[in-house]
Amino acid sequence: MAEVVVFHHALGLTDAVRRFADALSDGGHSVHTPDLYDGRTFATIEEGMAHSEEIGGPMAIVDLARAAVESLPSEVVYVGFSLGVMPAQSLAQTRSGARGAVLCYAALPLGQWGENWPATWPEGVRLQLQILEGDEDFEIAQGLAATVPGAELFVYPGTEHYFAEYDDEAARVLTQRVLSFLG
Repeated sequence: MAEVVVFHHALGLTDAVRRFADALSDGGHSVHTPDLYDGRTFATIEEGMAHSEEIGGPMAIVDLARAAVESLPSEVVYVGFSLGVMPAQSLAQTRSGARGAVLCYAALPLGQWGENWPATWPEGVRLQLQILEGDEDFEIAQGLAATVPGAELFVYPGTEHYFAEYDDEAARVLTQRVLSFLG
């Protein structure tokens, strides 16, 4: 089975993110959930994003994630939710041995921030994107899916950015699609 690292969103390592990780673990995968916020969780995206800025902003989040996986095997699938997409995508593109990336709720253009986001996707690294129709990153996700051979793009209806946090059926479908991706 797969070695998986799940990076939380701006709300922190919430019960919903833990349930998702537990479902992957129940599916036979070895799952790691680094807590980039040291146990803190937030009620709103705005509060969580303010905290991410307090600890250094986007590149600090990526650096914390890189340090968190340093001792793990390199043959990993990285899963990121919203803010967690930044480290998941960065590590999938730059850490040797990456097996795949699952980007939920967000996506970043290739080459956005220099060496942390090279302008090309690494050969042999699988990609799955799960995003809300009309999300601010929707077109970026479409472009990334069109660029990466074999990429899977799943689009969900609704209005909540963290759609699987609020919709049990969406959470079930998202989790099942990730389990299928992991094999």
